[in-house]
Amino acid sequence: MRNLRRFGAIMIVLMLFSCGGKTEKQPENKTSEEAKTETETKESEKDVILFFGNSLTAGMGLEPSEAFPTLIQNRLDSLGYDYEVVNAGLSGETTASGKNRIDWVLKQNVDIFVLELGANDGLRGIPLKETRQNLQDIIITVKTKNPDTKIVLAGMQIPPNMGQDYTSEFKNIFPELAEKNDVALIPFLLEGVAGNPELNQPDGIHPTAEGYKIVRENVWSVLKDKLEQK
Repeated sequence: MRNLRRFGAIMIVLMLFSCGGKTEKQPENKTSEEAKTETETKESEKDVILFFGNSLTAGMGLEPSEAFPTLIQNRLDSLGYDYEVVNAGLSGETTASGKNRIDWVLKQNVDIFVLELGANDGLRGIPLKETRQNLQDIIITVKTKNPDTKIVLAGMQIPPNMGQDYTSEFKNIFPELAEKNDVALIPFLLEGVAGNPELNQPDGIHPTAEGYKIVRENVWSVLKDKLEQK
């Protein structure tokens, strides 16, 4: 009986030591979780550059890696900028459909917003007043959502199919909106590419991979002034 009591006492002591050992390991587990959270927080702290546009932004006809937003991401990475590029280009997008989609896109935090819309409006002959108002509404929505978001507007031009007056007024929409809203302007997104068969796909509208390298430079020449080195 005495031996049984002694055995029971030893087992209690061992159990206490065992519990104590587990208690001492808890801080290690907590530290590991904190480290994981810290890493995730650092990744989420990346500033976001969102390209909001149509097939020109989406890179229609090419691999996603060849579209100009990805080329901009590569440039940022090579120069040590801590930005995440989001390609929100959607083929066939007009300013009206973009206006309807903007609230959904802005559910994430956006530090730099590059607006590239209007080309499909022009090719379809949509009334210029409507195109201008839709672009204005998108800009207002972005500013309302976050007044600190830097906005870059991509200028666009179209062939004279719709007549000289329409073509000329369409071209003027972009610099006029940029001035009115005090936002940066890429004068013409396709400068040096439009009209060159060697730099465009067979449809004559969408750039080739080589054409997009020039588009990247057109964008970068304006975008670089909006970046912050961390």
